[in-house]
Amino acid sequence: MEGAVRGDRLSELESQSIYILREAYRHFKQLCMLWSIGKDSTVMLHLARKAFFGHVPFPLVHIDTSYKIPAMIEYRDRLAHEWKLKMVVGQHKDALAEGMNHTRGRLVCCAALKTEALRRTLDGTFERMVMNAEGRYEVEVDPEPFTGVIVGARADEEGSRAKERYFSPRDKNSDWNIGDQPPEFWNQFKTDFAPGTHVRIHPLLDWTELNIWEYIERESIPIIDLYFDQGAGTRYRSLGCAPCTGNIQSAAKSPREVILELMRTKTAERAGRAQDQEDPHAMEKLRREGYM
Repeated sequence: MEGAVRGDRLSELESQSIYILREAYRHFKQLCMLWSIGKDSTVMLHLARKAFFGHVPFPLVHIDTSYKIPAMIEYRDRLAHEWKLKMVVGQHKDALAEGMNHTRGRLVCCAALKTEALRRTLDGTFERMVMNAEGRYEVEVDPEPFTGVIVGARADEEGSRAKERYFSPRDKNSDWNIGDQPPEFWNQFKTDFAPGTHVRIHPLLDWTELNIWEYIERESIPIIDLYFDQGAGTRYRSLGCAPCTGNIQSAAKSPREVILELMRTKTAERAGRAQDQEDPHAMEKLRREGYM
């Protein structure tokens, strides 16, 4: 009986997320989806393929800090090529050229290589690289700003994310006013905003970490294997930049084993993320300024 209840809950979450994705596509002409290569955004990508019958009708955007674990970039490019995705990559090349890295302060580094890079990639002022049919990257010519951005944020993952809406407006600078969010009742969503407004869309808002893994197992989603023990007795629970993301002690080698482990753990999901340890309010500060 418990399995049936869990299955029903997953189907409810799936239906709601597909509805949100289709609403976003209907209302926002310049729409994109952020793909961090992690479990949440990869589940969101799977949902988008379901929502649009195997085709993703908007670009995927990845912000490359240049400090990602190399396997993440290989996985990104392989899947994007296999699934014929429009893959867009943005990077803060000036900051990198000036030597920006985590030793200057993790929040300083995140603000430059993630927040500012994301803002300028979305508004088209930073160079965008787009994967071509042969799997190579070329500079996008005359990029238009994205006005709608689909993000894989979950309310249970971190405090500031719980303050989001399904359709969450930002101003023209991508700044987030937490106190000025539209009410959302009975699946009625505000999608008409003043010119210049930038909207973040959150199809996974009501999912939990356990839901994500149960769905990965149910749907056989090809998640990156960094989430599983490769024989050393460790794995990643949350993925980010290599210098700032620690792994955990775990022998889980499959989604089922991860699920069983999550049912027992009391450790926070982002406990291995160094920027959260540096400042407990780090994510909210970054998100107010445009971070994903």
